[in-house]
Amino acid sequence: MRRWGKGLGLAALSLAVSALAWSGIGEAAAPPVVVPAKVGSMAAAVKVGQDLYMHDRFGGMRTCNTCHTNGGRGPGKLPNGATIPSLQGAAAAFPRFVPATGRVITLEQQLVKCIAGGIGGRPPALGSVALNDLAAYVTSLSKGAVMGSQFEGH
Repeated sequence: MRRWGKGLGLAALSLAVSALAWSGIGEAAAPPVVVPAKVGSMAAAVKVGQDLYMHDRFGGMRTCNTCHTNGGRGPGKLPNGATIPSLQGAAAAFPRFVPATGRVITLEQQLVKCIAGGIGGRPPALGSVALNDLAAYVTSLSKGAVMGSQFEGH
């Protein structure tokens, strides 16, 4: 068994405790959100999407709300401390072109990327009820936003 020096051991322990505090593991983990097969209205789908956003870890260590705080309604912070913008109006920017990949992506594809990368979870499949409800919630944050600016100069 390898022994760490006292200083290194304390630093590693401190880092581990910080990671647990950030991830919420020290808290009782909420069970995954139950997504009904059918809902009765758009408002009900948005509510399910909001529950996913706020509470589901998708098998990872965070929720969407961990970084995109206040339900996505205000600026958020990444684990490295970098500030990220509010999600209000974000859905109006999709579909959008990603120069690094040379591809156009949809809001749903961006959500899958965030869940896999930012949360470290297993995203719902494209076209699934859960992903559609999550997209409905994020889109609801864009009510009244001007759409189509990504097509200017086209």
